[in-house]
Amino acid sequence: MFFGAIFAGMYFLLLRPQRKKMRETQALQSSVTVDDEVVLSSGIFGFVTAIEDDYLWLDIADGHGNERIEIRVLRSAVARRIVQTESK
Repeated sequence: MFFGAIFAGMYFLLLRPQRKKMRETQALQSSVTVDDEVVLSSGIFGFVTAIEDDYLWLDIADGHGNERIEIRVLRSAVARRIVQTESK
């Protein structure tokens, strides 16, 4: 009985919040669209330029001249979306 109470306490204090966070992260990663600004788990910022199944193409910087630097990343690498606010 005592171990059952400990297991239930651990579930509500540790496992349940972790699962909720995982579901929120998966929802974010599946809702990313073209032109969203995102931050990857590695800390790289970029704008989504194309989406291919489990991959995203990110525009991360200006290259030489008029070239843009794009990288292909896994959708699961997206840590958060940056929301642009308009200043008044």
